[in-house]
Amino acid sequence: MLSIVAIIGKWIAAFITQKVLRYNAMQRRLIFGLSSSHAAAILAVILVGYNAKILDDNILNGTIILILITCIVASIVTENAAKKILITEQQNPDDNKDEILNEHILLPIANITNIEHLLDFALYIKNNKSPNPVSILSCIPNDENAENNVLITKGELERFVRQASAREKKANIIITLDHNPASGIARTSKEIMADIIIIGWPRKQGMLDKIIGDKVENIINNTDKTIFICQLNRPFVNHKRLIVIAPPHAEKESGFIIWLSKIHTLATELNLPVILYSNNITSQATAEILKHKTPVLPFNTVYIDAWEDLLIAKDIRKDDIIVLTLARKGSLSFMNQLEQIPDKLEKHYPVNTKILIYPQRYSHHYKVSGYEGYASGTINKGIATIQKLGKDIGSLLKSEKKK
Repeated sequence: MLSIVAIIGKWIAAFITQKVLRYNAMQRRLIFGLSSSHAAAILAVILVGYNAKILDDNILNGTIILILITCIVASIVTENAAKKILITEQQNPDDNKDEILNEHILLPIANITNIEHLLDFALYIKNNKSPNPVSILSCIPNDENAENNVLITKGELERFVRQASAREKKANIIITLDHNPASGIARTSKEIMADIIIIGWPRKQGMLDKIIGDKVENIINNTDKTIFICQLNRPFVNHKRLIVIAPPHAEKESGFIIWLSKIHTLATELNLPVILYSNNITSQATAEILKHKTPVLPFNTVYIDAWEDLLIAKDIRKDDIIVLTLARKGSLSFMNQLEQIPDKLEKHYPVNTKILIYPQRYSHHYKVSGYEGYASGTINKGIATIQKLGKDIGSLLKSEKKK
């Protein structure tokens, strides 16, 4: 009963605020979600009363349940309202124009034998009008052999700079010292203000990777850049079609125009037809963007409703490039159903060239007026808050029993 009264009271307050300030229903829900949780203040008041023997155990237990319920409700409501507010906003295609023209591609390498195909891909999608080179990054452990390894690595990478020059494209070498490659990549991407990161397909996880965390996952979580993860199994000229799979709301991501522009460039360079797997809304948004590109790139759409059955597609051939756009957790287009798709792609289409795209989440130009400070991952923060509160309350109760 206490929790119900607390939630209703906060909703009434949000409703009054909406009417006074003339907000819409979604803004009211956001206010309600942000204000409905009870934690530090109420816990302090109740503990003072409990220690003074004014309140009994029933009141203390009821307060703990109140904190639990209101924190969960607040997280869920805020997450839902923030997403719907973002979905109703429209992104101006011209907002990303300067970013595309001044793009900076970062190409980290873990194995020098795989760099040639990845560099080919980077040079294919690079905007010729961008003054920035493709930056080839090597992370070297900061140990007693660091200086010697820097010289050896720089010498090995020089031929790839010459390879880029032969195609009238610019490339440079960046070598950073870091015991953690994922940390070095994330830091360097910020230092050079890279827009796109291109990395190779991750190898199978060993026991050590599972303990300390997968390198690719750490790069995804620690950067907000557009990331291309590539498994390039054959030369690009041997492909016949480009299969692009885009989940619902992919068009609402900040990096939508960036990765779509790269797909347009790749398809144009290779003269490949594009087949888009998506829903109707994403298909329309894609058509709207592509009609402003030169040359005009025609594409066919295969509409998908059941994303669980995505890999049952019978018409994917061995000479197709499969491009799957995913999203970081908390993003508008994130879908739990797609979490295991990369592993299934590797299992069902082992010989195909595969590219995973994680669009950037934020942009210097892309802002939703009045909501720049709200993160979409509130549910995760809410759960962490609840767990911390549970530990704190447990510690307090234990100390009371000892007294």
